[in-house]
Amino acid sequence: MKRVVLIDVDGVLVHSHFHADPARRRKWNQHLLEDMGVDPVQFTTLFSGGFDRAILGQESLIDTLDRFLPTVGYKGSTLDFVSYWLERDTNLDFRLFEGIKQLRASGKAHLFVATNQEHLRAGYLWRELGLGHVFEDMLYSARLGAAKPTRAYFEAAAKRLGPQDQVPLLFDDGAKVVDAARDFGWEAVLYAGAGDFFSDPWVKAALG
Repeated sequence: MKRVVLIDVDGVLVHSHFHADPARRRKWNQHLLEDMGVDPVQFTTLFSGGFDRAILGQESLIDTLDRFLPTVGYKGSTLDFVSYWLERDTNLDFRLFEGIKQLRASGKAHLFVATNQEHLRAGYLWRELGLGHVFEDMLYSARLGAAKPTRAYFEAAAKRLGPQDQVPLLFDDGAKVVDAARDFGWEAVLYAGAGDFFSDPWVKAALG
């Protein structure tokens, strides 16, 4: 009998600028001013509200950036900017990824990605980073029309997963997400590093 195991992206699968713990964020934009003519601090204003519609699938990232980038002095192609961003903000945690591959090989888990993403980055992660070779599906916010930690996200994800014989197990670096998952009836682990995955009792038993 297989158990559904869900893995977050930023701060878990990927060392990212979006880690829940500011001390553990990995900057992708340290050369943004020299390379693209955009001040990194000014660029972060995108995430103060203008990015939400893309994350929820209500607007494409291209449209969001077409509107935003000129306000921070960018004069080039939006598609070039997106390519630059995606290539630099997708650094896999290889130790964790290998562990997830081992869990897949054990035959004891249905593996899913559970993440807040807009469509373009979700596709990049699936194709270019090879998540599609390991996971069965990606339950991401723009696709579901709801973002973690809202209950609407978990309801939409549960609908996609269908009835389960065992409680799903989620690994996420966000305390609010973990609390929300537990309130929804899932088991959830607050993730701070690969050791939290390998030392989880169920994962440990599954890996033998």
